Amino acid sequence: MKFGVIQFPGSNCDHDCFYSSSVNTGAESVYMWHKDTELPSDIDCVIVPGGFSYGDYLRCGAVARFAPIMNAVSDFAKKGGYVIGICNGFQILTEAGLLPGALLQNESQSFICKDTYLKVAGESPFTKNLNQGDILKIPIAHGEGNYYADDDTIKMLQDTDSIAFYYSDINGLVDKSTNPNGSLLNIAGITNKSKNVLGMMPHPDRSSDELLGYGDGVKIYKSLMTYLSK
Repeated sequence: MKFGVIQFPGSNCDHDCFYSSSVNTGAESVYMWHKDTELPSDIDCVIVPGGFSYGDYLRCGAVARFAPIMNAVSDFAKKGGYVIGICNGFQILTEAGLLPGALLQNESQSFICKDTYLKVAGESPFTKNLNQGDILKIPIAHGEGNYYADDDTIKMLQDTDSIAFYYSDINGLVDKSTNPNGSLLNIAGITNKSKNVLGMMPHPDRSSDELLGYGDGVKIYKSLMTYLSK
């Protein structure tokens, strides 16, 4: 299993993603530069990390969407390759059209950095080792994590089992009180219809090492590893 972590100017979670997807999983990871026009031929999963790509000018992810490497990522995904977009990476994937919807400014209009609980919803390769209803403790750190989509898109996500995670409490309660940023339906992460592209605002890369007191994030990487091993 080999992960490829993209580095954009302004990325600040690329090392976290590299470490968590390799050291914490036993897999291999390599860095990929934003100006690259091709992906390594042996990559199994691309990670689009968090941070402030290109300074987050215009909209978060709006400039990174035009980085040369994103054409290769789009082609990779369209051919069934696996892609994980985390925080700013999720924003980039929506801007690139690899996932539907958009990430708006937090309802509080403040940057939020804190632990959150996620309730596992949809089945996908990224939740292979998890059960629906499982609760994960994974932190967030964003100013524009408020997921929005029109009614037809929300219905499509529901009908195709493409809502991956909901914000909840430790007991699985999903309502306004457990919604940190105003996201519609408490949505914390989604997949595409084909289930090979995942976007999520919480940071599994910051919650994959037991030395930090977190171990739930690595379950997402290991789920994909289990899926691909079979």
